Amino acid sequence: METSDKKADPASKTRFDVSPMTLAADRWMGRLIRCGGVGVVLAVFGMLGFLIFQIFPLFSGAQVKMAAPIQFPANAVAFGEDEYGEMPFVCLADGSIIFQRAQDGSKVLAWAPKLSGRQVTAIRSYPRTGMVLLGLSDGSVEELKVAYHSNFDAAGKRTLEPVVTAFEPIQVGQAGLPCLDLWNAKGLSARLIVVQQSVSGKAKLTAVRLTERKGLGGKAKITTSEPYGVGADVADFESVLLPSTADAVVLIRKSGEVRVYAEAGDSFVLSQAFTPFQGTADHHIAAAGMIFGNVSIVFVNGVGEQQVWSIYPQLQPDGLSQRRWGQIHEGEKLAGAGRGVYAAEGNKCYLAATEGRLQIHNMTTGSLRWEGVAPRFAIRQLAFAGNYDRFTALDVQGVMHRWELVDHHPESSWSAFFGKIWYEGASAPAYAWQSSAGSDEFEAKYSLVPLFYGTVKGTFYALLFALPIALTAAIYVSQFLRPEFRQVVKPVMEIMASLPSVVLGFLAGLWLAPLVDSRIVPLLCAVAVLAPAAIAAGFIWSALPQPWRRQVAPGMEFLWLLPFVVLCGWLAWTSGPAIEAFFFTVKDSSSGLPIADIREWWRQSTGATYDSRNSLVVGFVMGFAVIPIVFTIAEDALSNVPNSLVSGSLALGASRWQTVWSVVIPTAISGIVSGVMIGFGRAIGETMIVVMATGNTAVMESNPFSGMRTLSANIAVELPEAAAGHTHYRALFLGACCLFLLTFVINTLAEILRQRLRERYKVV
Repeated sequence: METSDKKADPASKTRFDVSPMTLAADRWMGRLIRCGGVGVVLAVFGMLGFLIFQIFPLFSGAQVKMAAPIQFPANAVAFGEDEYGEMPFVCLADGSIIFQRAQDGSKVLAWAPKLSGRQVTAIRSYPRTGMVLLGLSDGSVEELKVAYHSNFDAAGKRTLEPVVTAFEPIQVGQAGLPCLDLWNAKGLSARLIVVQQSVSGKAKLTAVRLTERKGLGGKAKITTSEPYGVGADVADFESVLLPSTADAVVLIRKSGEVRVYAEAGDSFVLSQAFTPFQGTADHHIAAAGMIFGNVSIVFVNGVGEQQVWSIYPQLQPDGLSQRRWGQIHEGEKLAGAGRGVYAAEGNKCYLAATEGRLQIHNMTTGSLRWEGVAPRFAIRQLAFAGNYDRFTALDVQGVMHRWELVDHHPESSWSAFFGKIWYEGASAPAYAWQSSAGSDEFEAKYSLVPLFYGTVKGTFYALLFALPIALTAAIYVSQFLRPEFRQVVKPVMEIMASLPSVVLGFLAGLWLAPLVDSRIVPLLCAVAVLAPAAIAAGFIWSALPQPWRRQVAPGMEFLWLLPFVVLCGWLAWTSGPAIEAFFFTVKDSSSGLPIADIREWWRQSTGATYDSRNSLVVGFVMGFAVIPIVFTIAEDALSNVPNSLVSGSLALGASRWQTVWSVVIPTAISGIVSGVMIGFGRAIGETMIVVMATGNTAVMESNPFSGMRTLSANIAVELPEAAAGHTHYRALFLGACCLFLLTFVINTLAEILRQRLRERYKVV
């Protein structure tokens, strides 16, 4: 008897077995893929960490360390020091100079002047330059020049040798009257010495100008002018400020009024008077100091309030603009009444001294860089080193206090990078990026806001041009065009994406911009008529009799569309000159004759600029680079919509366009959003097109006929010139970090939106 059970074929049991090698390879490939994904994530966060590491020092304050004090004689009234602070000196009340080593306080040299029976009645020193001025009892001024000579022994050890040179006294004040105080300022070609004397119980200021001229042999010849008075009524002033330009004298009166006397031939005349703390509880100016650059003064009143006044163009009642003094900043209130304002050399920082506290501020940003304890006794004089690495103070007990200073980025702060700052010489607060200039007094401006604005502006015009073309082309190619044509169009579009951006920028800057410059109206007319012409072509095609339309195979309608759109564009182009002549005729500024020129019309009508390399050119060329990316991704998403959905919609009576709008686009919306966001990322990070096709100026103008500068273009242009570790260098890294975070946030939001749309329109 045969049973129904049959032995299973051995081959049938092993046919589904997988080779151990295949399983091992699959496991290892899975691990490799996971490691690769983790590596990509770590690389991204590693780049972010590196950027943060580079920009972190920008937001750290100054570091100050107090060195050992040096005891000098108690009658020391002024001081100076060498470049490295190794051998400072003090001037005693009798005009003698004492040098001591900073390391151990040992005396090196004591020098005494030869006064020929005269007495020293006033002393003023300038520590950075080694200049000492002695005001004498007969109204004359003797200049002393302190220099340090370096000597090296056989072992190469360096020693300093101080040298004091005394020059012939110069009669500045009224003969026979002692100098009570004196000041010096050295301009480009002349020096100004001002002395204070008392005549019949009233204060009098007298000035002398020293002009230096070099002959053919290189020997300098100094010409001294006749003494002349400063102002007519200066009896009640408290302090005097001289800008290093040596062309003005600033007097601070006891009433709180500030008077500015400008040079006028052989005298100084009053040019402006103002009251800094007008309207506040305390008008008295307790301390004041002129900031590096000589166009700004910091005032501190008796309750610690600070104000910064600067020279900038101001509109006068007669309608003309004139450089006048005006308030530009309201500084942070100090802990008490001001005791002194001491400016740094080489930047806009200053030290404000109060009763018991010392504070280093940046004048432009208003940021507090450092705060510490002041010396026990009142400060006679305080000065920063030339390279801003230390500051030294001499108190009334003859003790020299020294601080070591580390502040690599004094001009950086959150407000400097992202706030509106009133810079010196500007008429109002503004966002500005200007990292270099030709003068030492220049103040670097590192606001990233204009770069953000330029990035958004360039991206907007690029997407404005690219998205309508790319998305409508993707819809037409995926849903309406015949397959044999689609196989040609899509590869061509993908090849367009491989064009180097430097080539596109070269064409935009050297070929397209000059071409469009003289044909802007015909071009705008042609672009404006394309969309209406395409819509009109569709309506006309749908209105044609059915037998006529059947003569054209489905998917071949473009044979009617293209000629019609090209014809409309050509008509708009040829009518451009007539439209320009009708709407944009203005008078020529040189000849007075009417001319048809939209560029001149734009300048005269709006007051804005017109540049041949402008945002429209950038938008067109950058859009040309974005179109292939958006088109390819959107077309893939639209083509992957299941045919069952399309067929079902058509079977229910929907037209082809209704099916596309109501079924295909909602189903593929997540892919379309992905394409748009990738194109957005391509536009926001574009570099070479922006560099070559715009003026590359960091301006904040909504004007479509002006250029801009983007974050990426700014990094590409300026990073090779930036010194490693400098504020400029780290500010560029800050821009890179902002660009990184901007794209990261936008892509994250786009992915969240894509996932939600995918869940909403997913096919069950």
